[in-house]
Parts: sequence; structure tokens; C-alpha cells
Amino acid sequence: MTEAMLPADAIRTLFSRAMSAMYRTEVPAYGTLMELVQAVNAECLEADPTEARRLQDLGELERISEERHGAIRLGTAAELAMMRRLFAVMGMYPVGYYDLSVAGVPVHSTAFRPVEEAALARNPFRVFTSLLRLDLIEDAELRAEAEAILVGRQIYTEGCREMIARAEAQGGLSAAEAERFVAEALETFRWHGEANVSFDMYHRLHEAHRLVADVVAFKGPHINHLTPRTLDIDAVQAQMPERGIAPKAVIEGPPRRAVPILLRQTSFKALEEPVRFVGAKGAAVAGRHTARFGEIEQRGLALTPKGQALYDRLLGETRGRVTPRADGSNAAEYMAALDASFAAFPDDLDSLRREGLGYFRYSATGRRAAAHEAGAEVEALIAAGLLRADPIVYEDFLPVSAAGIFQSNLGDAAAQAFVANPNRALFEADLGARVVELYQCYAEAEAASLARARAEISRLSVA
Repeated sequence: MTEAMLPADAIRTLFSRAMSAMYRTEVPAYGTLMELVQAVNAECLEADPTEARRLQDLGELERISEERHGAIRLGTAAELAMMRRLFAVMGMYPVGYYDLSVAGVPVHSTAFRPVEEAALARNPFRVFTSLLRLDLIEDAELRAEAEAILVGRQIYTEGCREMIARAEAQGGLSAAEAERFVAEALETFRWHGEANVSFDMYHRLHEAHRLVADVVAFKGPHINHLTPRTLDIDAVQAQMPERGIAPKAVIEGPPRRAVPILLRQTSFKALEEPVRFVGAKGAAVAGRHTARFGEIEQRGLALTPKGQALYDRLLGETRGRVTPRADGSNAAEYMAALDASFAAFPDDLDSLRREGLGYFRYSATGRRAAAHEAGAEVEALIAAGLLRADPIVYEDFLPVSAAGIFQSNLGDAAAQAFVANPNRALFEADLGARVVELYQCYAEAEAASLARARAEISRLSVA
């Protein structure tokens, strides 16, 4: 009898839990952070029973405690293409293209995540995955040396490659095979304290850009942060020092609002970790490296292209007046400017919906409609109490915020004046696939929910 295949969602949950356990061991402050987030979330739900019921009704309550995102940085097209295949085993696909050169970081990225509504509800684990752009490094000699180092490394175990090929050949993995796959895949994301370059080379890479050193100098793309989701990031930020954790000075993303939008993120400082560099005649040379940190996120309403354009304009205006410094010395000034700019962004659900600024999930309320009401416009159905509209959660990322987290951990010098240079075609060629359009995901979810709600209203209507 053929052994049953484990659903991809279940494999993703196995992997995300194993990753969380590993990172908790490697970075003890992450465990403290998890405890704080759980406490704040419990307080929020207790203080707001209406919101707790809404999350319960929408099936979002259980996913919040399971929710994580991680981030890795890869060095070559071959590494990226294999990573796409690895995540596909877990039902995770590349969504969105992000050019971080606009914020002074020499990478472009995508986020591997589930795309179907049911899969997101089961476990929305995401991994923000960046590919180093050596073409943005001016030193041609260093570029060539870095490329040679990267081409010579293998970041996936033989067992991992074998299990990926098996999953592709047989359309999935059995429970026993999934356990082996997770164990083998975890090795790619594990911290290794041995560099694969000399300290001299590490220093040269570091001088070019700190992120270049983080990618090129090591045997694999250690996970550089793992992020739980909170319902109140301001409360977490305020309480972090009480737990012995020093937060970054500024929460990245939009300001605190009555209706949260997009994504807000904060973090604690990166660890300075001991590293053994390659020395003469095989002798190790002791050194240190700073890259891995803890991060927290709060997710809000997914914005339409119109809403995103307004967000980008207001954020650009803010940063045109005040650029937040990595040391936090102008944090209050920046936050005041942010609040002032975003006064122009509507902050109630009705306005956001009516003005087409955000995506909403529609559902029938269960109230019986008169026959003439069933085919009414959305606003009329809502006014009549027949249709309910709830914000669709933003599942993706913000390039400026991602770069801001990075720079706050590695200093203002980490940002360099790269000319904005998006190259989605090259990224997709290296990936071996097209990335999924962000807005398409949300628009399809909204349209499908409205169609289901209308069908239910019609079914319940009376002549």
C-alpha cells in the first residue's frame, strides 16, 4: 500500500516550528521576545472582546500565535533557484519583487509564502529571500573574487537535494520523508561559526558593504531574523527594555493608527557573534561578525495600488523632511513628522473602503433579504445590514522598512548611495519562475469573497 502524502501546509508547519526552536536556541533573546509578544497579544484580546470575536469569526485568531516570518540572503542564481524548489515542497511561492537598492542595500528580493486563502489560514509562514547583487559593487577585482567564493560553495545538503527531487517526482512527501526533509533543510538555515574566507578577505568584503560580507564570507545563508506577529507593536516596543532587550528607536512603516495598514516592524540590536576565519596552513583566526537580530511585526490592511501610492507619497514626504538616524538621535522628530504627514491618510474602515484604498473580505451577515435587495450595490448591501466587510491582512513586505531594520542594526554607514536599479527580469531568470503579483492575490481574494457573499444573500432572499 502506498504511503499517504503529507499536505504541504503540514510540512510548512513542521518546518516553521523546527526553525523557531532552532533560532530560540541560537538566539536566546528571541525566546524572550516570543514570551513578550504572547503576553501583549493576550492583553489586547482580553481588553477588546469585540476584536477577539472578529478575529475568531474570520479564522484569524489561531494563525496569529503560529505566525512567523524569517529572512535569508543568497549569493547566486543557482542558490535562489534551488531555494524556490525547497519552499515549493512546503506550499510556499515567490510573491512580489522588491528592489532594495532604492534604500542603499545591494540586493533584490521576493517573499516565499502560501498564496491560497486556506493555506494562509493554516500557517502563513513567510521567508523574505534576497539575492546579492554583486553588479552594484564598484570594485571589479573584489566582485570577481566574491563571485568565485560563492560559486565554490554548496549551501544545501545532499539529503536535502535528494528529498526535494523526491517530492517533485512523487508529488509530495510521506510523514517520515517530511521529517527527514525538514531536518536536512534546516541545515541550510543554521548558524555556522566558521567562515569560508580569511579575515583579510572578510574585512575587504565588509568595507564594500556589510551585507556583502554576511552573504559571501559564510558557508550558508544563516537565518538572520525570525519574526512573530503582535497585535500592538507599540506596547511591545515600550516593554522590551523591561525584558532586558534594547529596541531600535523608530518603528518602521506607518504611524500608529485606529485602522492599522500594511506592516509595522521593530527589532532588537544584532548580536556580535564569534567567528573562526580561515588562517595560514589551516589554522583558525578568531574574529566577530554582526548580522542576526530579533524582529517583531504588526500587520494591518492590505492596500490597493491607489492606497499604496498614497502611502509611498506620504512616507516620501516625511523622509524628505526628516531622515531617521540609525542611532535614534532624531527619533521623536521623525515620528512627529510621520504623524503629521499621515493625517492625510483616511483612518476609518468605511472611508478606506469607499475611497478604494484597501482590500476587503466580504461575507453575508445571514440576514434574509428581500428579492429586490439581493442584487444591490456593495454599499447598499452593507447599509442594509446584509453584507459585512472586513480588512484583508497584508501578507507581504515594504522595501524601505526592510532596509531600515537592516540599517538600524548595522549603522548608518550600511546605507550606500546606490542608484535605484530594479531588474525584475534578471531576478526572475535567476529564480527560474515568474513572481506572483501582490495586488493580484488581494484583488482575487476580495472578488471571490464578494461573489460567495452575493450567492449566499441570493440564496437567503425571500420573494
